Parts: sequence; structure tokens; C-alpha cells
Amino acid sequence: MIFGFIGVGRMGGGLARNLIRAGKEVLVFDLSAEAIQKTIEAGKTGRAAKEIIELGGADVVFTSLPLPKDVEGVMLGHKGLLARMKPGSAYIDVSTIDPKTARKLADAAEARKIHFLECPLGKTPAHAEKAEEPIFVGGKKEVFEKMKGILEIVGKPVIYMGEVEASSAFKLISNLIGMTNLAVLCEGLRIAAKAGIETKMFLELLADTGGKSFQAEVRGPWLANGDFANRFGLDLALKDVRLGCEMAEAWGNSAKAMKAALEYFREASAKGFGKEDCNAIYKVIE
Repeated sequence: MIFGFIGVGRMGGGLARNLIRAGKEVLVFDLSAEAIQKTIEAGKTGRAAKEIIELGGADVVFTSLPLPKDVEGVMLGHKGLLARMKPGSAYIDVSTIDPKTARKLADAAEARKIHFLECPLGKTPAHAEKAEEPIFVGGKKEVFEKMKGILEIVGKPVIYMGEVEASSAFKLISNLIGMTNLAVLCEGLRIAAKAGIETKMFLELLADTGGKSFQAEVRGPWLANGDFANRFGLDLALKDVRLGCEMAEAWGNSAKAMKAALEYFREASAKGFGKEDCNAIYKVIE
């Protein structure tokens, strides 16, 4: 079985390397030669593709790309890879995209008699590297059952969510909650500082209250140390929050608190913090 993997950056790279470490033959494509080299060095079964078209003969193709438009541009249309893949093959997208785009991909794949799963991921690049990335699977149940063993090579746990709208929406909702929580945490840290509470003490005390959260536990210490190194980039967070708010609005939900957080991310990106960690929204909160 031959695998194709398009997009081997911070998240996709770890997944592709897990396939290579498992001895699977993987054809890799990315715009970054450095990312390709890092991936194929994971084992003897990884090979670099010069053009996306070379992946057309793969039995299973993965995409891990930044934006919905990137996924559509690579896969759809008469020049897209779906048009070149063989009937009976499988296409698995692990990008963070909106339900509308996920449905478009699913319908296009089905029209070509290609199996499709929308599989957004739950944690960090470090988890992806260790095959500990939660995978939220959307698609036809019979396709999930067929591909489950493959997915368990690249990450765990593998959770079936239902149709593609469910898995793609869940990831956006999760990121909406997480990033809105981060904005609230940053506001709280600023207010605490004005009250004369030392940041590290504030975080220690917060951990024993209803204000405890994943963001406080993980990003709180980074904020306390002025550490804005990119673990999950602010511009990527902005994209996810924007897509999530648009999804909520399309379904008749105002998402007022989340839209307020979105404005922080927009402001931080406009001020040049987009390549830093998403916790850099702290810099625009007074």
C-alpha cells in the first residue's frame, strides 16, 4: 500500500513520520524542502515527490494544510488531485476546516468513487510526533472501519464522530472555546497585575479555583515568563476562531464572547505578532 502525504509541517510532519516509522511507503509533498527532508529522514520508506500529481496513484492520500482554500486548491477541480486518484482509493484530510468545505470535499470524493474521511486533530505537534494525537473522524462508518487501523498508526485515540460536519465542527468549537479562554486568561492576568498580585502567585492560586483551565495550566507559565515562542501560531489561531465564528453565525448563533476574542486575535496579528504563539494576544490586552 502506497501513502501520499501533502503538507508535512508542524502537525502533518509528525503524522507522516509515524507512517514511515511503521514501515509504510510514503510519498511526501510540501512547499518546504526542509520539511520534506526532515520527514523522509524518519525511515527508509519515505520518498520526496517533486509535484503533487505524483501522489495520484497512492492508495491513501493525506492532506494537512493551513486553510480551507489551500485544501480546495490542491484537491478540487479538473486539475485537483481527486481528479487523478483511482476509484477505491482513500482521501483523509487532517486540516482544520469548516463544515461547508468538509462537505464539499466529501461530495467531490464520492463522485469519483473515492473514500473520504475528515479527521481534524486534537492536540499539539509534540503529541503528533509521538502518535498521541487525538483524531476526530467524520465520514461514512464503513470507511472509518476500513481506515481505523491506519489512523491508529498516526495518532490515538481515534474517535468516530459521525458525518464530516460533526468532526470539522467539533474541532472548530474546541478551538473557539480554548482561544476565548486564553483571551479571558490574559485579561485576568492584566487585572491581577493592576491589583498588585504577582503573576506566578496568581496562577498558583487560580489552579485551586473555578478559574482553573488548560490555558492557565499550559500557557499561564509561558505568559509569566514572557515566553511567546510559537507552539500554536497566533495567525493559525486567528484563522480557526474566524472560521468558528463564521460557522456559528451561519447556524444562527451569535457567539458574542467568541467574537470579542476574535477581535483580540485580529488586532494582535495586525500589530505583527502573527508568527508568535497565540498567547501573544496578551500584548494587545491592557
